[in-house]
Parts: sequence; structure tokens; C-alpha cells
Amino acid sequence: MKSIRVLGLLMSLVLFISACEGPTGVVGPKGEQGARGEQGSQGSIGPKGEQGARGEQGVQGPIGPQGEQGAQGPIGPQGEQGAHGLQGDEGPAGPAGASGARGPEGDGGAPGSRGVTGPKGDTGASGAAILRAIPKINTITSLDTGGSVGWDTSVTIGVDGLALISYYDSKPDLKVAHCSDAACTVATITSLDSGGGSVGWHTSVTTGADGLGLITYYDDTNDDLKVAHCSDAACTSATITSLDTVGSVGRMSSVTTGADGLGLVSYHDHTNDDLKIAHCSDAACTSATITSLDTVGSVGWDTSVTAGADGLGLITYYDLTNSGLKVAHCSDPTCTSATITSLDIGGTVGWDTSVTIGADGLGLISYYDVTNTDLKVAHCSNVVCTSATITSLDTGGSVGKMSSVTVGADGLGLISYYDDTNDDLKVAHCSNVACTSATITSLDTGGTVGRDTSVTIGVDGLGLISYYDVTNFDLKILHCENSLCVPYFRRR
Repeated sequence: MKSIRVLGLLMSLVLFISACEGPTGVVGPKGEQGARGEQGSQGSIGPKGEQGARGEQGVQGPIGPQGEQGAQGPIGPQGEQGAHGLQGDEGPAGPAGASGARGPEGDGGAPGSRGVTGPKGDTGASGAAILRAIPKINTITSLDTGGSVGWDTSVTIGVDGLALISYYDSKPDLKVAHCSDAACTVATITSLDSGGGSVGWHTSVTTGADGLGLITYYDDTNDDLKVAHCSDAACTSATITSLDTVGSVGRMSSVTTGADGLGLVSYHDHTNDDLKIAHCSDAACTSATITSLDTVGSVGWDTSVTAGADGLGLITYYDLTNSGLKVAHCSDPTCTSATITSLDIGGTVGWDTSVTIGADGLGLISYYDVTNTDLKVAHCSNVVCTSATITSLDTGGSVGKMSSVTVGADGLGLISYYDDTNDDLKVAHCSNVACTSATITSLDTGGTVGRDTSVTIGVDGLGLISYYDVTNFDLKILHCENSLCVPYFRRR
């Protein structure tokens, strides 16, 4: 009750104050801002603005490592054979061929008058006695052991009856070894061209009509074909000439002496991928007539040249475009034109060719069959070698690289080559003139040996083989102790 009375009193007081209230006063000054309230929730994302201008390109990063080489593509189809060239002028008559077999004896005629006694002929090479001698092992000699020496070897026999060997010394120089005996157990060694640059690659040596050595080789520094004409039988010095300097030329050279007594050089023109021929103008080969002999495709690899029974050059080489073995038979002594034949095109064949002339006056060619990893031999069917009998001579593993062929005192071919499967030096002694079969022997099996082989026949009628010993980086020489080059062989 008391509370009600107080409440009524308060209401009366309010009514009294309201009745007595005056006019509204002036607004007072704004009070200080209160503390910031909590942040509200994020609103929805507005629409995307327009793209800004493109910035400047950054600095290029370093080139990444080269990717692995892709697989080799398939070999393209063989191109059509070109038209047969015009027949050249008839060349000079070649030297007389070997005497044929003796015919049956005819009926006796009336005795004639005694003729004048002719001059005594030269003593022939020993025949049966070679195979009746005391059985011996072949003589193997490390001839040059001074550094990495003995690459790209080539061997011939000089007029003094001793071997002359040209080879590459990785210093890099052209070197020559002149043997002191028939077996070449010691030699006089000369750095023949060491006048700066990398010289002495792809050597080939022959004996000129003047009785002195003639060596062709590649100058890697200047990309030139060079020739060294020895000043003496031992070749302790030489007249050196850059014979072809147009482009990158002179690789895989081979040299022989033609029927005109002048040097004939085959080699690869790397700039134009051609087979080139240089016919020396003098005995020292200080100048030459140079001809691009085959210009169809990439040709002229792994060349080898010899003088045929007709006195004209016969050149074997690899046709890279068609993966085949080709032969060029010169139409004249200068070899300004030739009859060119694709002799073997069965797969990839024709690497590491070597050619000589057999006792029948026909070409005998050794080469490597890449497809089947075999040593192959082609025996020409005619002097021009437009066809041949082809034989896979050694098929045991990967064999036949870096071959060299010559004809022994028995009139049969002797072929040295590299056994890539066993890293050995091997030799094949042909069983017949066409070399359709052979006696095959591993000659040197000590380490990795037998690369860059070259074979010739010494004045003793026995084979002499120069080659590179990869294991010891040496030039080695092997002297056969019989015509088969089989250790300890002797007829009963």
C-alpha cells in the first residue's frame, strides 16, 4: 500500500516537471567516438576486373641437357643406277700376265738348231721348302712403344727388300718405321711430319718408280690431303706437299703406283661426299690432276686402290647412300673417268675395303659385312670388275673389320683383319684363286689387338702384318713363318 502511494507521488512529480519544462537548449558538443565494433561477415565477391597489360619478357633460362639420340630410321630405297658412261680411249698395253699351266706334251718334232743361251733370270721365291722348314711360331714384335702409336698403319716393301711402315702417332704426327731385317724385329723410326697441327691420319704407303716411298695421309687441322715423298730408302726425311686443299678432303686415302710410274691416290671428299682421285704429275707428287670420280650420293668412304693387269686403276669403296660396295675401273692412266659398278648391295656391306690383283690378273677384294658382321671376299669376273663371285669367308662372331689383302708367293690371297668379338688379330689364307674358302687363324690374342691391319709379302715370300695394339697403345708387326701364316705348320 505504501509502495502504491510512493508510485503515485512520483508520477505527479513527473507531470509537474513536464508542465514546467522550458524550450530545448543548444546541442552540446559531439562526444568522443566509441570503440570500433567487431568486423561484420565478408560480403560476396564482386565481378572480375579487366586483365592488366602484359609485363616484359623475362631473361631466357639456360639450355637444358641434350636428349638421347633417337633410333636410326629405316634405310631408304636404293636409287636408280645412272646411265653407262662413254667408253674411254684405249689404254696402254698392260704387263704380260702370269704364265698359264703347262699343256700336254705334243708329238716330238725334228730337232732344231741350238739357240743362243739367254741371260740368267732372277732367282724365284722358295716354294715347297717354305713348308718343309723347321716348324716355327710367327714372330710378333712391339715395334714402337713410345706413347699411343700405331693407328692407321700401312706397310709395303722397299727396293732394299725391307718393309716400310707408315702410321699415326697421337702426338699428333705422321711416323715411319723402316725395318732392319725381314722379320722386322727392329726398325729405324722417324717422325716424318710433325710441323704443327694434327697430321698423319688415314695413312697409305707404296713404293714409287724411283724406288722411294710415297705416303698419303690426312691433315686434320687443315682438312687437306697431304703427300710425303721419301728422300731415302729408310724415309728419314721427305718432301711434303698439301696436294688437295679444296674443302675437307683427304680422309681414307689409298695410294698405288700406276703403269705410267706415277702415283694414283683415291680418297674421300667430305665436303661434297664424293670419291676423288689424284694422279700425280711427278714422282714426288708435288702436284696432281684431281678428279671427282663418283659424285652420286654419299660415296668414296673406305677407299682402296691398286693397278690392274691392264695397267689401269681399280678402286673399291663404300657407298653410304645405298649401303653397298662399289668398284671404279679407270678408263685412262690419269683416271679422269671410270666405269662404276655397285658390286655388292645385299644389306649394309662394303666397309673397310681392300683390293689387290690375283695371280689370274683379276681383282680380289676383302671387306666387312655390317649386316651379318662377317668378313666377305669378292673375286672379280673380269678386269673391269663389273661382276664378281662373292663369299662370306669368316662368319664366326663379329669379324672382318679393318681388313687388308695381298697375294702370297703361292699365288693365293692372304687377308689380315680384326676379330671384334675376341679382340684378336686374324688371318685368312685363301684355298683357291677366287678365295671361296680359306684357312683361318687367330694370330695375336694378347689383349685388344689387330686393329688397323695392313699386310704385304716380304722378299722371303712370307707375310708381314702391321697393326695397332689397343691395350698397350703400340705399333706391332707380325712376320709369318710359312705361306699359310699358321704357327708351327709343316708339310709331312
